[in-house]
Amino acid sequence: MRSHRLNLLRLTLLLLLPFAPGAAQTSSPAATAPPPANVPVQAATPNPTAPVAQQTAVSTAPRTTIPSDSNERSRPQNYQQCRDRVAAAKGHPVDILFVGDSITEAWTGPAWGGYKHGAAVWDKYYASRNALNFGVGADRTQHLLYRLDTMDVKDLTPKVIVLMIGTNNNIDPAADIAAGVRAVLTKLETMYPAAKIILVSILPNARATQLMADANALIRPFADDRTVFYLELAAKMPPVGDSWLGLGPDKLHPDESGYQIWADAMEPLLTRLLGTPPVAN
Repeated sequence: MRSHRLNLLRLTLLLLLPFAPGAAQTSSPAATAPPPANVPVQAATPNPTAPVAQQTAVSTAPRTTIPSDSNERSRPQNYQQCRDRVAAAKGHPVDILFVGDSITEAWTGPAWGGYKHGAAVWDKYYASRNALNFGVGADRTQHLLYRLDTMDVKDLTPKVIVLMIGTNNNIDPAADIAAGVRAVLTKLETMYPAAKIILVSILPNARATQLMADANALIRPFADDRTVFYLELAAKMPPVGDSWLGLGPDKLHPDESGYQIWADAMEPLLTRLLGTPPVAN
Protein backbone atom coordinates (compact mmCIF):
# COMPACT_ATOMS: atom_id res chain seq x y z
CA MET A 1 0.00 0.00 0.00
CA ARG A 2 2.79 2.35 0.97
CA SER A 3 4.63 1.44 -2.25
CA HIS A 4 1.54 2.23 -4.27
CA ARG A 5 1.24 5.68 -2.64
CA LEU A 6 4.92 6.45 -3.38
CA ASN A 7 4.50 5.52 -7.02
CA LEU A 8 1.42 7.70 -7.29
CA LEU A 9 3.33 10.64 -5.72
CA ARG A 10 6.24 10.21 -8.15
CA LEU A 11 3.82 10.21 -11.13
CA THR A 12 2.14 13.39 -9.89
CA LEU A 13 5.49 15.17 -9.54
CA LEU A 14 6.56 14.12 -13.00
CA LEU A 15 3.36 15.52 -14.50
CA LEU A 16 3.69 18.84 -12.69
CA LEU A 17 7.42 19.35 -13.32
CA PRO A 18 7.21 20.84 -16.88
CA PHE A 19 4.94 23.62 -15.59
CA ALA A 20 7.15 24.64 -12.71
CA PRO A 21 8.67 28.15 -12.85
CA GLY A 22 12.07 28.15 -14.62
CA ALA A 23 11.63 24.62 -15.91
CA ALA A 24 13.08 24.00 -19.41
CA GLN A 25 10.51 23.15 -22.06
CA THR A 26 11.08 21.04 -25.12
CA SER A 27 8.80 21.45 -28.11
CA SER A 28 8.87 20.91 -31.86
CA PRO A 29 9.86 24.00 -33.91
CA ALA A 30 6.86 26.13 -34.83
CA ALA A 31 6.39 27.71 -38.25
CA THR A 32 7.56 31.34 -38.39
CA ALA A 33 4.60 33.66 -38.34
CA PRO A 34 4.39 36.20 -41.21
CA PRO A 35 4.93 39.86 -40.31
CA PRO A 36 1.84 41.96 -39.73
CA ALA A 37 0.35 43.35 -42.92
CA ASN A 38 1.13 46.93 -41.94
CA VAL A 39 4.85 46.32 -41.37
CA PRO A 40 6.95 46.84 -44.55
CA VAL A 41 9.31 44.06 -45.55
CA GLN A 42 12.89 45.22 -46.08
CA ALA A 43 14.05 44.55 -49.62
CA ALA A 44 17.49 43.14 -50.28
CA THR A 45 20.27 45.70 -50.73
CA PRO A 46 21.99 45.42 -54.13
CA ASN A 47 25.71 44.89 -54.46
CA PRO A 48 26.97 48.20 -55.91
CA THR A 49 29.97 46.48 -57.51
CA ALA A 50 27.85 43.97 -59.41
CA PRO A 51 26.97 44.59 -63.08
CA VAL A 52 23.85 46.70 -63.44
CA ALA A 53 21.97 43.84 -65.05
CA GLN A 54 22.57 41.69 -61.95
CA GLN A 55 21.63 44.25 -59.33
CA THR A 56 18.36 43.75 -57.47
CA ALA A 57 15.97 46.67 -57.50
CA VAL A 58 15.24 47.89 -53.99
CA SER A 59 12.14 49.91 -54.72
CA THR A 60 8.99 49.94 -56.78
CA ALA A 61 10.27 52.82 -58.92
CA PRO A 62 9.45 52.51 -62.64
CA ARG A 63 12.07 50.71 -64.68
CA THR A 64 12.38 53.91 -66.72
CA THR A 65 14.21 55.46 -63.75
CA ILE A 66 16.63 52.60 -62.98
CA PRO A 67 19.93 52.60 -64.96
CA SER A 68 20.19 49.64 -67.31
CA ASP A 69 22.99 48.34 -69.53
CA SER A 70 20.68 46.24 -71.72
CA ASN A 71 21.05 48.48 -74.77
CA GLU A 72 24.83 48.40 -74.56
CA ARG A 73 24.72 44.61 -74.45
CA SER A 74 22.46 44.64 -77.53
CA ARG A 75 24.34 47.34 -79.44
CA PRO A 76 27.96 47.50 -78.24
CA GLN A 77 29.11 49.08 -81.49
CA ASN A 78 26.74 52.04 -81.08
CA TYR A 79 28.00 52.59 -77.54
CA GLN A 80 31.61 52.41 -78.68
CA GLN A 81 30.93 55.02 -81.36
CA CYS A 82 29.56 57.31 -78.67
CA ARG A 83 32.61 56.70 -76.50
CA ASP A 84 34.80 57.56 -79.49
CA ARG A 85 33.02 60.90 -79.92
CA VAL A 86 33.47 61.64 -76.22
CA ALA A 87 37.17 60.71 -76.40
CA ALA A 88 37.67 62.96 -79.43
CA ALA A 89 36.27 65.88 -77.45
CA LYS A 90 38.81 65.46 -74.63
CA GLY A 91 40.95 68.53 -74.27
CA HIS A 92 38.45 70.68 -76.15
CA PRO A 93 35.66 72.83 -74.73
CA VAL A 94 32.15 71.41 -74.95
CA ASP A 95 29.70 74.30 -74.82
CA ILE A 96 26.64 72.43 -76.15
CA LEU A 97 25.93 68.82 -75.19
CA PHE A 98 23.23 67.09 -77.24
CA VAL A 99 21.81 64.18 -75.22
CA GLY A 100 19.38 61.53 -76.47
CA ASP A 101 18.70 58.50 -78.63
CA SER A 102 19.00 57.85 -82.39
CA ILE A 103 17.12 61.06 -83.20
CA THR A 104 19.96 62.93 -81.49
CA GLU A 105 22.63 60.57 -82.85
CA ALA A 106 21.45 61.25 -86.42
CA TRP A 107 22.40 64.91 -86.12
CA THR A 108 25.96 63.94 -87.08
CA GLY A 109 25.73 60.38 -88.39
CA PRO A 110 26.00 59.36 -92.05
CA ALA A 111 22.89 59.16 -94.21
CA TRP A 112 20.95 55.92 -93.74
CA GLY A 113 17.47 54.65 -94.51
CA GLY A 114 17.61 56.16 -97.97
CA TYR A 115 17.55 59.82 -96.89
CA LYS A 116 19.72 62.50 -95.32
CA HIS A 117 19.52 63.34 -91.67
CA GLY A 118 20.99 66.29 -89.77
CA ALA A 119 24.69 66.45 -90.70
CA ALA A 120 24.44 69.48 -92.99
CA VAL A 121 22.28 71.36 -90.50
CA TRP A 122 24.67 70.47 -87.66
CA ASP A 123 27.62 71.79 -89.64
CA LYS A 124 25.78 75.07 -90.23
CA TYR A 125 24.57 75.69 -86.67
CA TYR A 126 26.69 73.72 -84.21
CA ALA A 127 30.06 72.65 -85.64
CA SER A 128 31.57 76.06 -84.83
CA ARG A 129 30.02 76.18 -81.35
CA ASN A 130 31.90 73.36 -79.58
CA ALA A 131 28.99 70.92 -79.68
CA LEU A 132 29.21 67.24 -78.73
CA ASN A 133 26.70 64.60 -79.86
CA PHE A 134 25.93 62.25 -76.93
CA GLY A 135 23.17 60.28 -78.64
CA VAL A 136 22.89 56.50 -79.02
CA GLY A 137 20.35 54.65 -81.12
CA ALA A 138 17.55 52.72 -79.33
CA ASP A 139 18.33 54.27 -75.95
CA ARG A 140 15.50 54.54 -73.46
CA THR A 141 15.62 56.75 -70.40
CA GLN A 142 17.08 53.95 -68.27
CA HIS A 143 19.86 53.38 -70.83
CA LEU A 144 20.74 57.06 -70.90
CA LEU A 145 20.97 57.07 -67.10
CA TYR A 146 23.41 54.16 -67.37
CA ARG A 147 25.53 56.01 -69.95
CA LEU A 148 25.70 59.11 -67.80
CA ASP A 149 26.95 56.90 -64.98
CA THR A 150 29.52 54.93 -66.97
CA MET A 151 30.82 57.02 -69.88
CA ASP A 152 33.61 59.53 -69.35
CA VAL A 153 31.58 62.74 -69.40
CA LYS A 154 31.66 63.85 -65.77
CA ASP A 155 34.42 66.39 -66.40
CA LEU A 156 32.60 68.19 -69.21
CA THR A 157 31.44 71.74 -68.52
CA PRO A 158 28.65 72.41 -71.01
CA LYS A 159 26.93 75.77 -71.01
CA VAL A 160 23.78 74.32 -72.59
CA ILE A 161 22.41 70.77 -72.72
CA VAL A 162 19.86 69.83 -75.38
CA LEU A 163 17.85 66.83 -74.18
CA MET A 164 15.35 64.74 -76.11
CA ILE A 165 14.62 61.26 -74.75
CA GLY A 166 11.66 58.94 -74.33
CA THR A 167 10.51 57.91 -77.80
CA ASN A 168 11.90 54.37 -77.34
CA ASN A 169 10.00 53.99 -74.07
CA ASN A 170 6.91 53.39 -76.20
CA ILE A 171 6.27 50.18 -74.23
CA ASP A 172 5.83 52.16 -71.00
CA PRO A 173 2.90 54.25 -69.72
CA ALA A 174 3.11 58.01 -70.17
CA ALA A 175 3.59 58.56 -66.43
CA ASP A 176 6.58 56.20 -66.41
CA ILE A 177 8.09 57.91 -69.46
CA ALA A 178 7.76 61.24 -67.68
CA ALA A 179 9.35 59.76 -64.54
CA GLY A 180 12.29 58.58 -66.64
CA VAL A 181 12.72 62.00 -68.23
CA ARG A 182 12.59 63.58 -64.76
CA ALA A 183 15.29 61.16 -63.56
CA VAL A 184 17.52 62.12 -66.50
CA LEU A 185 16.96 65.82 -65.82
CA THR A 186 17.88 65.36 -62.17
CA LYS A 187 21.02 63.48 -63.16
CA LEU A 188 22.08 66.19 -65.60
CA GLU A 189 21.37 68.95 -63.08
CA THR A 190 23.53 67.13 -60.54
CA MET A 191 26.39 66.50 -62.96
CA TYR A 192 26.35 69.95 -64.58
CA PRO A 193 24.93 72.46 -62.07
CA ALA A 194 26.04 75.47 -64.11
CA ALA A 195 24.41 74.33 -67.36
CA LYS A 196 21.09 75.42 -68.80
CA ILE A 197 18.97 72.57 -70.15
CA ILE A 198 16.71 72.74 -73.19
CA LEU A 199 14.14 69.96 -72.78
CA VAL A 200 12.82 69.15 -76.26
CA SER A 201 9.38 67.60 -76.65
CA ILE A 202 9.27 64.01 -77.88
CA LEU A 203 8.42 63.92 -81.58
CA PRO A 204 5.27 62.39 -83.02
CA ASN A 205 5.74 59.06 -84.75
CA ALA A 206 3.74 56.25 -86.28
CA ARG A 207 4.49 53.87 -83.40
CA ALA A 208 2.89 55.78 -80.54
CA THR A 209 2.05 59.38 -81.34
CA GLN A 210 -0.73 59.70 -78.72
CA LEU A 211 1.45 58.16 -76.04
CA MET A 212 4.21 60.64 -76.82
CA ALA A 213 1.74 63.52 -76.75
CA ASP A 214 0.53 62.34 -73.34
CA ALA A 215 4.13 62.11 -72.10
CA ASN A 216 4.88 65.60 -73.42
CA ALA A 217 1.98 67.00 -71.42
CA LEU A 218 3.59 65.53 -68.29
CA ILE A 219 7.18 66.64 -68.95
CA ARG A 220 6.40 70.19 -70.01
CA PRO A 221 5.93 71.38 -66.38
CA PHE A 222 9.49 70.23 -65.61
CA ALA A 223 10.68 73.48 -67.19
CA ASP A 224 11.07 76.45 -64.85
CA ASP A 225 12.42 78.91 -67.48
CA ARG A 226 15.41 79.55 -65.25
CA THR A 227 17.56 76.45 -65.57
CA VAL A 228 15.29 74.17 -67.63
CA PHE A 229 13.57 75.47 -70.76
CA TYR A 230 10.94 73.55 -72.73
CA LEU A 231 11.09 73.55 -76.53
CA GLU A 232 7.74 72.62 -78.07
CA LEU A 233 9.11 71.03 -81.21
CA ALA A 234 6.34 68.48 -81.77
CA ALA A 235 3.84 71.25 -82.51
CA LYS A 236 6.05 72.42 -85.38
CA MET A 237 5.73 69.00 -87.04
CA PRO A 238 1.99 68.73 -87.79
CA PRO A 239 0.41 65.73 -89.54
CA VAL A 240 0.95 65.50 -93.28
CA GLY A 241 -0.89 62.64 -94.95
CA ASP A 242 -0.05 59.48 -93.02
CA SER A 243 3.09 61.01 -91.48
CA TRP A 244 4.30 64.30 -89.98
CA LEU A 245 6.10 67.30 -91.38
CA GLY A 246 9.86 66.80 -91.23
CA LEU A 247 9.87 63.03 -90.67
CA GLY A 248 11.51 60.55 -93.02
CA PRO A 249 9.97 57.46 -94.63
CA ASP A 250 10.11 55.49 -91.36
CA LYS A 251 7.73 58.07 -89.79
CA LEU A 252 9.99 58.19 -86.75
CA HIS A 253 13.32 59.90 -87.51
CA PRO A 254 13.56 63.42 -88.94
CA ASP A 255 14.89 63.91 -92.43
CA GLU A 256 17.09 66.89 -93.24
CA SER A 257 14.07 69.22 -93.34
CA GLY A 258 13.05 68.00 -89.86
CA TYR A 259 16.47 68.85 -88.42
CA GLN A 260 16.19 72.26 -90.04
CA ILE A 261 12.81 72.74 -88.30
CA TRP A 262 14.47 71.76 -85.00
CA ALA A 263 17.41 74.13 -85.50
CA ASP A 264 15.17 77.04 -86.52
CA ALA A 265 12.86 76.51 -83.55
CA MET A 266 15.72 76.26 -81.05
CA GLU A 267 18.06 78.96 -82.36
CA PRO A 268 16.56 82.03 -80.62
CA LEU A 269 16.64 80.27 -77.23
CA LEU A 270 20.06 78.75 -77.82
CA THR A 271 21.56 82.09 -78.87
CA ARG A 272 20.11 83.73 -75.76
CA LEU A 273 21.48 81.04 -73.44
CA LEU A 274 24.91 80.95 -75.05
CA GLY A 275 25.13 84.66 -75.68
CA THR A 276 26.52 84.09 -79.17
CA PRO A 277 25.01 83.16 -82.57
CA PRO A 278 26.53 80.50 -84.80
CA VAL A 279 29.58 81.50 -86.81
CA ALA A 280 28.73 81.73 -90.52
CA ASN A 281 30.56 79.16 -92.62
